Amino acid sequence: MLRGNSPAKIDDRGRLKIPNGFRSFIEHEHGRELFVTSLYGDSVRIYPLPVWAEIERKLSQIPASHPSRLKFLDRVNFYGQVSDVDTQGRVVIPPRLREAATMVGEVDVFGQMNYLEVWNHERFVAKMQREPFTDADARALADLGL
Repeated sequence: MLRGNSPAKIDDRGRLKIPNGFRSFIEHEHGRELFVTSLYGDSVRIYPLPVWAEIERKLSQIPASHPSRLKFLDRVNFYGQVSDVDTQGRVVIPPRLREAATMVGEVDVFGQMNYLEVWNHERFVAKMQREPFTDADARALADLGL
């Protein structure tokens, strides 16, 4: 399970050194192949390839002409690229996504159970201030059994 967070940096070549705890779990459970993408372009999602393959399997059950399926695939493919963890534990963030998500310098890497999400640090802090966790959010989760 990928959980918690870790600060990291994007180097001059657009590579993220995946924090060791996350990297060892991903490599042990899923191997070194990844799918690096985004849905909105504001952050980076790093999926172990077997996890992404399961998403694709579920997508294949939806009619190919379904508008939401098409929009989803348009976006994840626009930003996405298959990649590998290199021998030093780094993964390249595709240039288009790196620019859209402002992946430079200090970033935060979050474990999201079965994938990693990477945010520009300043952008994420601003997001948390814009979108506070409310009582309504707590009630919605309680209604779902959490």
